Amino acid sequence: MASAWWPCLILALLSSLAASGFPRSPIRLLGKRSLPEGVANGIEVYSTKINSKVTSRFAHNVVTTRAINRADTAKEVSFDVELPKTAFITNFTLTIDGVTYPGNVKEKEVAKKQYEKAVSQGKTAGLVKASGRKLEKFTVSVTVAAGSKVTFELTYEELLKRHKGKYEMYLKVQPKQLVKHFEIEVDIFEPQGISMLDAEASFITNDLLGSALTKSFSGKKGHVSFKPSLDQQRSCPTCTDSLLNGDFTITYDVNRESPGNVQIVNGYFVHFFAPQGLPVVPKNVAFVIDISGSMAGRKLEQTKEALLRILEDMKEEDYLNFILFSGDVSTWKEHLVQATPENLQEARTFVKSMEDKGMTNINDGLLRGISMLNKAREEHRIPERSTSIVIMLTDGDANVGESRPEKIQENVRNAIGGKFPLYNLGFGNNLNYNFLENMALENHGFARRIYEDSDADLQLQGFYEEVANPLLTGVEMEYPENAILDLTQNTYQHFYDGSEIVVAGRLVDEDMNSFKADVKGHGATNDLTFTEEVTTGKITLWNRAMPSTFSWLDTVTVTQDGLSMMINRKNMVVSFGDGVTFVVVLHQVWKKHPVHRDFLGFYVVDSHRMSAQTHGLLGQFFQPFDFKVSDIRPGSDPTKPDATLVVKNHQLIVTRGSQKDYRKDASIGTKVVCWFVHNNGEGLIDGVHTDYIVPNLF
Repeated sequence: MASAWWPCLILALLSSLAASGFPRSPIRLLGKRSLPEGVANGIEVYSTKINSKVTSRFAHNVVTTRAINRADTAKEVSFDVELPKTAFITNFTLTIDGVTYPGNVKEKEVAKKQYEKAVSQGKTAGLVKASGRKLEKFTVSVTVAAGSKVTFELTYEELLKRHKGKYEMYLKVQPKQLVKHFEIEVDIFEPQGISMLDAEASFITNDLLGSALTKSFSGKKGHVSFKPSLDQQRSCPTCTDSLLNGDFTITYDVNRESPGNVQIVNGYFVHFFAPQGLPVVPKNVAFVIDISGSMAGRKLEQTKEALLRILEDMKEEDYLNFILFSGDVSTWKEHLVQATPENLQEARTFVKSMEDKGMTNINDGLLRGISMLNKAREEHRIPERSTSIVIMLTDGDANVGESRPEKIQENVRNAIGGKFPLYNLGFGNNLNYNFLENMALENHGFARRIYEDSDADLQLQGFYEEVANPLLTGVEMEYPENAILDLTQNTYQHFYDGSEIVVAGRLVDEDMNSFKADVKGHGATNDLTFTEEVTTGKITLWNRAMPSTFSWLDTVTVTQDGLSMMINRKNMVVSFGDGVTFVVVLHQVWKKHPVHRDFLGFYVVDSHRMSAQTHGLLGQFFQPFDFKVSDIRPGSDPTKPDATLVVKNHQLIVTRGSQKDYRKDASIGTKVVCWFVHNNGEGLIDGVHTDYIVPNLF
C-alpha cells in the first residue's frame, strides 16, 4: 500500500527511559481510595483529544491522550492510535510528571531494527503495524508509577484524496473506556470555498450523534466538533463500558468554478484538477478472474455477485470480455464484445455458471486479457475514442506455469507497453500483495485488497465504481519551461469522474508574479485543453484575528459586519454600508520591465461621502478646493501640452495626459483627460510626498 513509500511510519522512543532510571516500580505509596468512574486496571484516561486542521486537502492531526495511575503500584499504560495507511507520522512525545521525552521518527526498515533492539533492552518503543482495511496501528506502552500522570501526543499528516466526488477524512475512535473529556475538533480551510460538509459515526445512532456533533461551513471555512458526554459514551444507561468503538468519517467537497485550481505558498505551488460535466469516454474492460480451487465457496459467490452488479452499470458504448484462469485459461468470447442488452444478458448467464477448479496461472491469464485488448485496438473492433483497462482478481500466488513474480511483472509490462492501466484486486490475506501492487503501479494502475468479510462483493463493486467513468485519457499537465523544479507526476493515463489529479512543484523564481498551467487530454468527442492563469498576489481580509485569503483571480463576494468586498478578476470593490466605496485595481506590467513593477491602484468612487476631517495623500482632495489652469502651451512632447496651475497660493507647471477612471467601470475603466503635477506633487499636496510613505500598512 501507499505506506510502503512514506518515510515516517515507525517511531522508536530511544531516549533511554529505562537506562536513565525511569521508574518501573512505585516511587510513592498511596492509601486506598475509591476510584473514579472510567478507571480500568487502575489507569484512568481522563482526556483524549483529536485536533485536525485541514488546509487545501492537507490534514495536520494531533492526537493527545492524558492518563493517571490511580493504583497503589506501578502500572503499564498503553497508547494505541490507528492511522490511515496513506498518513505519515511527523512527531511523537511522551510526557511523564512534566518531563517530556521526544521520539525519533525513522525510515521504516531502520526503525524496525531499532524498535526490536530497544524492546530487547527494556526501553520504551513504538511501532506501526497494519490494522484492517484502511488503517495501520501505532502502539507504545510505558510503565507509570503510582499517582503519576502521563501524556501521549502523536502528530501525523496526510493528503486527503477525492473519491466519488468527496474528500474523506477517516478517524478511528476506540478509547476502550469512558473518558471524561473526549473530543474531536476539525477545522477545514479551502481557498476554493466549501460546497458540502458532512460527518458520521459508525458506532452511534443518529439521535445520539446529533446532540454530540456540531458541523458547519461557510465560504472557505468548515468546522466539525464531536464532544460526547460520559452518559453519551455509555454502551447502555447503566453501563460503565464505552460504545465509542468504530469509524468517525468526515466528507466534504469544494466549489469548482473552473476545472483547475492552482495555489502558491512560499515558493511552491500545488495544482488541483477535477473537471466536471464532461461526457464519459467509452471503456474496453478485460476482466481477468481467478477461479482456482482456493476461490471455492463464499469468495467465488461474492465475486459473482459483484460482477453481476458491475454488469448492471456497463454502458452500451462499452466493450468487455471475461478471462478465467486456474491451471489453464478460458474465455467467455473469443474477442471483446459490445455491452448491448443481449450481450449483457448472455454475460450474466456466463458469470452465474463460473465454477472453481485447479491451480493458479496468473501469468497466462493476464497475458490473454492484455493480448485481447491489443488485438481489438489493432483490428478496429473498438471505438477509436475509447480507453482500455485490465482488472485482475486473485486470492493467491501463482503456482503453475510462470510462477516467478519478477518474470510475470516483466511479461505483463512488455505486453501492455504503457498503453493502458492494470488494476489488481487481492482477495484475502493469503497472497503476495506487494507483487500485485508493484505490478499495478508500474502499469499506471493501483492495487486494492478485498477483505474476506460479508461485504466483499460491495468492496469489489466500490472499486469498479471508481474507474467506471473515465472523462479524459492521456492527461498531461504542462507548466512554463525552466520555471518549475521538483515537479511531481504530471502525466496520467486517465482522469475518472469524482476523482482529482494533484501536481506540486517548486518555483525557480519565488518572486514570480504569474504563470500559466495547461492541462491537455483526450475526451469522448474531441481533444481538450484547460488553461489556468496563476498569480501569486493575495488579498487577505481580517475579521478580528481570523484571516480569509483570496486570489486576485477569484470571483467572490464577502459581506460581514457592515463591510462588503467583491473581487472580480484583478479588481476589488470595497463598500462600508451606506458610506464610501473604494475600488482597488491590480495593475500588472511586463515582468522584465527594467523599472516598472506591478502596483495597486486605489480609487474612491464617491468621495463626497467622506468626512471633512479626512486627510492623507488622497483624502486631502476629497472636499472641494479652488484651482485655476491657464496659459496652455506646447510642451516637450507635442502630444502633451503644458499649462500653469494656480492652487493653494502656488503656481505650478503641469502637463496634460490621460488616466483610467474606475469609478463607473471597475473592470476596464474609462479613459479621462487630466493634468499631471511634476516633482512628486510639490506645491499641490500638503507637506512633501515622503510624509505619506509608511513602512507597512498594518
